[in-house]
Amino acid sequence: MDKRVDLTAADGFRFSAYQASPEGNIRGSVLVIQEVFGVNMHIRSVCDRYATEGYLAVAPSLYDRVEAGIELEYKDEDMARGVKIARQTLKQEDTLADLQASADYLAKQGKVGVVGYCFGGLMAWLCASHTQHIACVSGYYGGGIAQALDHRPQVPTILHFGEQDSHIPMSEVNAVKAAYPDLPVYVYDADHGFNCDARGSYNEPAANLAKERTLALFAEHL
Repeated sequence: MDKRVDLTAADGFRFSAYQASPEGNIRGSVLVIQEVFGVNMHIRSVCDRYATEGYLAVAPSLYDRVEAGIELEYKDEDMARGVKIARQTLKQEDTLADLQASADYLAKQGKVGVVGYCFGGLMAWLCASHTQHIACVSGYYGGGIAQALDHRPQVPTILHFGEQDSHIPMSEVNAVKAAYPDLPVYVYDADHGFNCDARGSYNEPAANLAKERTLALFAEHL
């Protein structure tokens, strides 16, 4: 069953989140962090798919601090708007506060895993070092991780990158590997956004393998 829930951050800000619940027993909880396109149809479908795996999945609307209900499409003008919001308008400390509130909410149901995509991949990386009440993190093609290597993960973390990703050059991926040689950094023969079946860059074999690895992480730690 899916629904909208209202959450409150430590500073009193109220924001919405999409929630997908499994039909049977809850194996654990998953905090799904959006791309630059907001909590759109694709991110909701990601939550739904984790629910079918037995996880309570929640995707907070991180753009609510700018404007409620922002959902962007996979076209150039929407991407430009999303990048501007994520990189220039949002304050990172506010986003982390909203993610903490989401983790607190999910922790009432059991252990919490984090998965994030694009903008959410970077935020997932930051959650691994800053967010309480989480057990593990899986970050997909997070731009900016190479510039945030001083944020050392405090929980088991895996990362996924596309070798053909022009937004995140392999030099940055290699910098992450060099800084954290014991951290699993998976590279796929794929482009940016390879997990998203609503984009032209969707790569089914890469998406399936990355999710298999993410589910294995969750099964071990949640």
